[in-house]
Amino acid sequence: MKKPLKNLVMLAAVLAILPHLALADEKLAQSKACTACHAVDKKLVGPAYQEVAKKYAGDKDAVNKLVANIKSGGTGKWGPVPMPAQPSLSDAEVKTLATWILGLAKK
Repeated sequence: MKKPLKNLVMLAAVLAILPHLALADEKLAQSKACTACHAVDKKLVGPAYQEVAKKYAGDKDAVNKLVANIKSGGTGKWGPVPMPAQPSLSDAEVKTLATWILGLAKK
């Protein structure tokens, strides 16, 4: 197979699995009980993931900031209800969740 055709086939394969990757990250959020307080498109106890994504849009350090917020928790960024720290999540899980949340700004 010629290189341009091979690259096109690889691109098509990646594009085919992208929706499933996003769903997998939503499943991770559900499995870690994040969805008890957050939803993709509406405020529950905490802000909607899309609102979080919009707040950090254009911030080059957004992933690191969100990772830190998820790991250590906090209060005052979105109102008086504190977000509890999530120390039981692995660094990989937190980064996966942060990256997924930030990707929701486009939806």
